[in-house]
Amino acid sequence: MTFHNRQPIERAATPAEIERLLHHMPVVAQMAENTWAKGFAQSVTKQARRKNWKPSLKQLSVMRGLVSDLFTHASDDAEDFNPIES
Repeated sequence: MTFHNRQPIERAATPAEIERLLHHMPVVAQMAENTWAKGFAQSVTKQARRKNWKPSLKQLSVMRGLVSDLFTHASDDAEDFNPIES
């Protein structure tokens, strides 16, 4: 008997989540550490201008990951910020 490792099924995004992810794509492109991520974010931002465009499940998964990484890196840098000294 063969067992296959199943990947978790990505859930579809609500329009509000897609809007939120798209809102962060220009910053993702600006802060990207590699050319692929920068190109992906720019491409998705451009595609989103099309009427009735929705990201594929694969695009959605990558967008979620990039935005998550953006906030993970942003919170790492936040340790340097001291509001008392500002």
